[in-house]
Formats: sequence, C-alpha cells, structure tokens
Amino acid sequence: MAPDEERRTAVIIEDDADIRHLLEAVLSDAGFHTIATGNGLDGVQAVKAYDPIVTTLDMGMPGIDGLETARRIRQFSQTYLVIVSARSEEIDTLQALDAGADDYLTKPFRPRELRARIDAMLRRPRVVGVDPAAGQPAQAAAPTAPAFAVPDPSLLPAEGLPASLVEPAATQPGGTAPAPAPAAAEPADLVDEGEGWLVHRGLRLNPDMRLVRHGQDEIVLTRSEFDLLAALMETGRRVRGKADLALLLRGESYVTSYYVSEADKRAIEVHMANLRRKLTDTATSPRWIETVRGVGYRLTSVDES
Repeated sequence: MAPDEERRTAVIIEDDADIRHLLEAVLSDAGFHTIATGNGLDGVQAVKAYDPIVTTLDMGMPGIDGLETARRIRQFSQTYLVIVSARSEEIDTLQALDAGADDYLTKPFRPRELRARIDAMLRRPRVVGVDPAAGQPAQAAAPTAPAFAVPDPSLLPAEGLPASLVEPAATQPGGTAPAPAPAAAEPADLVDEGEGWLVHRGLRLNPDMRLVRHGQDEIVLTRSEFDLLAALMETGRRVRGKADLALLLRGESYVTSYYVSEADKRAIEVHMANLRRKLTDTATSPRWIETVRGVGYRLTSVDES
C-alpha cells in the first residue's frame, strides 16, 4: 500500500450494523479506505494492523467497552479518535476525553458535522507522542492538508437509512455564542529565546517543532493539550475564554457563527486539568497557568514568586 493510501485509512469500531454502514458511507465518500469492525477487540487489532489516520468508536459495545478500547488504542497509536455514541450525559463525554478521545459526537448525528469535525482535526499536526518501538517521544508530523472539503449540499441521502440515524440538517447545536478570539499579541512577560521558542518562567514551547521542555526534560502532550498551552503562551496575560479555546481545538477559532455547548466547555476543563497534571502545576498555586474564574485561563505573571 502506498504511503498516501495508508494516510487515508479509517477504522470504524461499531457494533450496530446500520450505523456501521452509515459511517462507512460517510468516510468512503470523503476518500478514506475504511476498515469496519463490530467490537472493541477486533477494533484494537485493526488499528494495529492498518495504522489509520482516523478511528471512530462506539461507547457501548459487547466485550470491552469504548472507554477500555480507547485506552488500549492510546497505548500504541496516535490515530485521531472520534467517539460516536448514543450516550449524551456530560460524564460520558468527559470520561471519553480522559481515555484519549479527540472528539465526541452523539447519536443521532449529522454526517456533514462528522466530516466537518474530522476535517478540522486534519488541519492540525498530529500528536507529539511516544514511539512504541523506541519508547521515546516521537517527532510530530508536519501539518496535514485537509483530506476533504465540506460541501454545501447534504452529503448523503437519507433514503434507505433508519430515520433515527440522521438528524435534520436544520437543527443547530445548543449553547452560547462565543466572543471572537483575541488576536495574538506579543505579551511583555513572554520571552522569545530564538529559533521559534516561547518561554514563560522556565517553560519552553516551540510551535513549529511541537515540543515542550522544562529544563532538560521534554514534556509529552496530546495534540489538544499542546494547542491549549501554545494558545496561552502566545497571548500571555490576556484571558482566553473556554468557548474561544473550544473553537480553537475544532479549527474554528476565528469563526463567530459557530456555537459552543456547555459540554464543549467542560471538555476544555478536562484537557486543562490533564495539561496541568503533566506540567506538575496546580490550579490553587499555579506556576504557569492561572484560572480566571467564570471566564477562562491565562499565563501567570512573571513577577510572581
């Protein structure tokens, strides 16, 4: 298989045959070579065998469930992992993100929205992770061009599919409209030490190389954690709201016509808690990232001891 064909592979892990066929149609129409499996164990093996760029995963499956499947996949793969589940409770979304998912979509879902979310992920570099063979942090890949563009007309006909699987396109996600993202600024308390490195109180980040270091130690972050930290280091003491950061992770940070739900904002809180844990930072006595209650996050002042 040619390298480009490998890059365009998608694995589907879904026990419901109707939804599995719908996902196959959506991803095949987008130009992906699809590998469909009906349970978590087969899905894990498929990800190992085919090294897909995208994997969709159901939460409630026989055998090992979606959370355990996601954890096992994350032990060896940096595939873009999208949960597609009928579970709509906030705790389900948070647990999925904590298990390593990149995004969470509830059923019934709109095929167009699924494609748009995958397209947004493909516009960003892949995760800086650990090379399973060497046991060392792997170099991040260069940004990938969008694998497809989202067309204006409906992507798939609903005929022949159960009505419960396709949500009307006119339905808009709930939530509050976010304020426009602040323009990147050159904060006074941030030092650029050359070669693209941003530095704040000893924490160093290079957006181009996708590296984060503290002293001699390299800190391995997921793509979402890295993007959140980079956004904060680029804007310094200016507050970044949760809605703004949620849109940033979806690749829509400068589009104000999109809405952000409370679940999206809670997802930012989960990513931020994971980021702080990896930085050995705390919300109560922050060294690098400060919470602005009810608003969002910003860098701490360089004058703080």
